[in-house]
Amino acid sequence: MAQSDVKARIASVQNIRKITRAMEMVSASRLRKAEQRAASLRPYADAVRRMTSQAAAAAGSGELQAQPVLQTHDQEQVVGIVMVTADRGLAGAFNSQIMRAGLQRAAELASQGVETRFYVTGRRGDAALNFRGKPIEGSYTGFTDAPRHEHAARIGEDLVAAYVDQRVDRVEMIYNGYVSPLVQEVRRETLLPLAAAAITEGEGDVDPAEGETSGPKSLVEYEPGPAEILAELVPEFVEISLLRALLESAASEHGARMTAMRSASDNAGDVIQSLTLAMNRARQADITQEIMEVVAGAEALN
Repeated sequence: MAQSDVKARIASVQNIRKITRAMEMVSASRLRKAEQRAASLRPYADAVRRMTSQAAAAAGSGELQAQPVLQTHDQEQVVGIVMVTADRGLAGAFNSQIMRAGLQRAAELASQGVETRFYVTGRRGDAALNFRGKPIEGSYTGFTDAPRHEHAARIGEDLVAAYVDQRVDRVEMIYNGYVSPLVQEVRRETLLPLAAAAITEGEGDVDPAEGETSGPKSLVEYEPGPAEILAELVPEFVEISLLRALLESAASEHGARMTAMRSASDNAGDVIQSLTLAMNRARQADITQEIMEVVAGAEALN
């Protein structure tokens, strides 16, 4: 390879490294914000869970059965799968592992004679399902890097409506849970129906070591009544569960992209070093060849 060609390749790889470094820094900045948003949601989510738990306990089993989203359908013939992906790529296996897990779950359900209906967030998941010819029941895009409550509310309304209208008999959610910038784990959760245990055992209410309720309990009076309050809290519980998954996925996306861009920058540096070494060797060979030609010419004149 000529020296000019090697120089052009080095310049091209250097430009790519500048881009990957810039994307790494942007993802690092967004990751910190996503972590803060996920952390700030936890107290509110725990409070909603705790209030729902208390209202469910006060309402009694009869009122729980009166809530459509708490009722289990007699037969599970159709399962809705919500796959939480990203609007953008360049994030390693972030999107592909969600698609793989979702399609594997659909294959498992198909082997049991259960139909699957897909709901997807993010353009990457939408494009992947369309490419595979999978029908999409609901697609939600344009917000995956910074989801807000209204996004979760819109998705939650569609899912609750589908469950109440018995278009789906269960709703499962598959998303990337944030562990660290280097680690994102695929999680699968049942979103609907809300099992009684999901709202009657609030986080922080039970001491795992003792298996009993810890801390003093206050007397709560409900106005207008626990059943009415429960009817308002249950949809909010669904929306908060969705928002929590969306925020976890957003933090995972930024962490995965930051890691992928850092790896790409390191690889670009290795390529530049290898090309520079090759260029230096080629230059040394050219100089040696020129010296040999000069020496040979001088000996011919003598």
